[in-house]
Amino acid sequence: MSQAPADMPDDPAALKAMIAVLQAENAKMSATLRAHDLLVQSLRTRIAKLQKQKFGASSEKIEREIEQLELALEDLMVAKAEADDAPLDEDETPEQDPPAEEGETPPEKKPRRRPKVSRDTPRERRELDPGEACPDCGGDLRVVGEDVSELLDMIAAQIKVIEIARVKKSCRRCEAMVQEPAPSRPIPRSMAGPSLLAYILVSKFDDHVPLYRLNEIFARMGADIPDTTMVDWCGGAIKTLSPLIEKIEADVMASSVLHADDTPIRVLDRSAKKKELGKAVKQGRIWTYVRDQRPWSGPAPPGVVYYFSPDRKGEHPRGHLANSSGILQADAYAGFRELYETRADGSQQFREAACWAHLRRAFHDVWTAKKSEIAREALDRIGTLYDIEREISGQPAETRLAARKDHSADKVAAFKAWAEQQLTRIPGKSDLAKAFRYALNRWPSFTLFLEDGRVAIDNNPAERAMRPIGVGRKNWLFAGSDTGGETLARAMTLIESAKMSGHDPQAYLADVLDRIHDHKINRLDELLPWNWAPMSEAAPKTEAA
Repeated sequence: MSQAPADMPDDPAALKAMIAVLQAENAKMSATLRAHDLLVQSLRTRIAKLQKQKFGASSEKIEREIEQLELALEDLMVAKAEADDAPLDEDETPEQDPPAEEGETPPEKKPRRRPKVSRDTPRERRELDPGEACPDCGGDLRVVGEDVSELLDMIAAQIKVIEIARVKKSCRRCEAMVQEPAPSRPIPRSMAGPSLLAYILVSKFDDHVPLYRLNEIFARMGADIPDTTMVDWCGGAIKTLSPLIEKIEADVMASSVLHADDTPIRVLDRSAKKKELGKAVKQGRIWTYVRDQRPWSGPAPPGVVYYFSPDRKGEHPRGHLANSSGILQADAYAGFRELYETRADGSQQFREAACWAHLRRAFHDVWTAKKSEIAREALDRIGTLYDIEREISGQPAETRLAARKDHSADKVAAFKAWAEQQLTRIPGKSDLAKAFRYALNRWPSFTLFLEDGRVAIDNNPAERAMRPIGVGRKNWLFAGSDTGGETLARAMTLIESAKMSGHDPQAYLADVLDRIHDHKINRLDELLPWNWAPMSEAAPKTEAA
């Protein structure tokens, strides 16, 4: 309805009518924005409630509902941002709003978090110089300072073709032919370069982008790379990286303290007689074993290993852990039971460490469903143990053990006595009774953290390692085969270990793929995630050595 001043009518009555129309439109837009705000708040409240429920037993239905609500909320926020004035970053000064009318609540100013940019991010300086002469009088200008602001922009990714020309020369004296040898390639006889392979691996196994979508992305860059070709490249790259993956597995699995967990993934069953999607898919498992000594300042670097199995039989984790021993922190899965049994000579392969977070979830489920005061008290008692753990995180094992003996031991003993008392008062078949019996039947494993400062109070490191699988399940329906599940596990071993060492997995893989064939086999440990340095940094160290 807005018109330029030249188009405005001179008639006061026409102007009043135009103003009335604009006021009506403005009121309608304001009502729409208020409705959007109410819907946004409603969605946020719903998401928060679902996330609290999700803290209990995992529910794919709840996860899907949270995902859909978050998408709806995101769309609403984008629409609101389009209707509002352009948002300001943290370092910009907003203009003052006009004072609110009497009885009207002033709009709430929500702080906006400024984007964080790494110090390694490339920077480009564009200097706007007014020149040497004053535009008003022609006098000489001198510098008195400058105002600097930042604009965050992106350099679009692009595909490039590298032509490798090996010039042939002949000797004028002996007629010998001289030519430089062909450089090694990450995958022999393949035209895929290391950076391209790293991009594909990280996109597929870390960002969970299906290869057919990558085909569309590359097509926009001017390269039609069939997804079948990328399948071969992924397999070839993982084969090239296999020596490193095996070294990670050997190193991590030799740890004396391990966290373990597993999660299901759907696998296409190519042997199924019925080819309908729902009946040609079976359930495989991804297992993870984590070494993370950072909470007790241990000497070993963090790392993680993933394995795939076609089912959840106990023979699989027992095979994974056949050459390992020490302390295993995991859930109460029966397949681990043999690993904890006492041998004929009185020794054990593993001592079992239980997870207090897992126990807490059981009480949280009861509290959420029934508002049980007993469950609420259990949550409070467990919460005091976590308060102590936050204070000692990152301290040496001896310090942690002393603090636990001084502050946690009495609280744990009191929890046990209180739990035994509650079992005499509540129905034996209730969920609350099951939660108490779950703890009391495995009490030595729940108190092992009071005997060894290296033991964590929960199994959260392994559960965090499983999150990428959960994210991946939202993007792909199933693994194409058992072999595909094994490739997924091996790729994630390398990528997630690199991330635990603080590296950009794409930069790490690109550098390693470029160097691995020419690297001395007896110095391959230099390329492990916790030892790796980019070639530009590694070269001076090698020369100095």
